[in-house]
This record gives sequence, C-alpha cells and structure tokens, in this order.
Amino acid sequence: MTGTPEYGLGAAILFAATAFVSLLALFAAPALIRAAAFRPYTLVRNAEYWRLITSGFVHANFSHLFFNLFTFYFFAFTLERRIGTIAFVVLYGLGLLLGNLSTYFKHRNEPDYVTLGASGAVSAVLFASIVYFPGMRLYIFPLPVPIPALIFAVLYLGYSYYQARQSGDRVNHDAHIGGALTGLAFVAATDPAAYGRLIAILQS
Repeated sequence: MTGTPEYGLGAAILFAATAFVSLLALFAAPALIRAAAFRPYTLVRNAEYWRLITSGFVHANFSHLFFNLFTFYFFAFTLERRIGTIAFVVLYGLGLLLGNLSTYFKHRNEPDYVTLGASGAVSAVLFASIVYFPGMRLYIFPLPVPIPALIFAVLYLGYSYYQARQSGDRVNHDAHIGGALTGLAFVAATDPAAYGRLIAILQS
C-alpha cells in the first residue's frame, strides 16, 4: 500500500493500547505477561476466559510486537475508514477470540502450552482488507519494490505455518489461520458484494 494511512479512532486506540501494554510488560512489568497470556489448558478448568482477550495485548518479544503492529498499521486504518469504527472493532475482537479458540481446541490438553499476541486479530484485519483493497501494495525493507497485498498475505500465512511447526516461542502462529478465516467470513457475512468486486478486479 502506498501513501500514509488516514487514522481512525478504533484502530488508533487498539494500536496505542497494544503498544503501551506490550512495551510495559516487556521492559517494566513482566508479571503482566504471566497474568495476561493465554493458557488453553486452564481456560475452562479455571474459568480464565478473560485470557482470550488479554493475551492480545502482550507479546513474546519486541520483534513479535513490531511484526504485528507493522501489519496492523498498514491495513487497519484504511479498513476502518471503509467499514466504519463499530464494524472494525467487532472484526478485530472476533479475530482475537476465534483465533484463540482455534488454538484452544488444538492445545487444550497440554498443561504447559502458553501463548500470547494479537496474531488472530491482525490476521483478520489483513484478510478483510485484502478483500476490499486487493490492489494495495506495501514496502518492506530491504526490498526495493512494493509487494502486492495478496502476495504479502500468502507470505504471512506461509511464515505462520512454518513457525507454528516450531516450538518454544509462545507466539500464537496457529491463530493467524483462524484469524484469516474470520476476516474472510466477516466480509462475506456483512458485505457479500465485496467478493463480487474482488473477482471483477482480479479478472480485469
């Protein structure tokens, strides 16, 4: 995507809150990570349902935070202008919830599994944005040319799939796929005509 995003209230608040809480947890109050991280094993057993949301506001390390906020920045503000603040916040919340729920069903019997991050929500925003703006391009250093949004999305999922097969970093890579499906389903439910416009653009 070229140009500078025009800011929307919902995206700005989510961006600022995620950055502030994550940086605070990483560099000043590590206990926040333990209190907010998502543990599928204890979700139902201990009724820790708040973790479905709080885990989206803490990150495993600075690079994890940067990657999520970088993706969010280049897609969220334009999407909010297109669908409105209420719909945008609902989409973000659903991406976070459903991304974590997909992780719950995979890891609910693993007592030591802990994960965190806004991966599902960001992925939902990314894929909903691509339906509306398939021609978007963005620059990623050090590549000298802009990358089409569709290619970026494929690389994003490929990276997520590879990392999900690894272990030990606490990053919820599995949630990327759940979030992507949430974003696509959200557009289909709220604005099915967007897919007709997408097909017309791709065929032109």
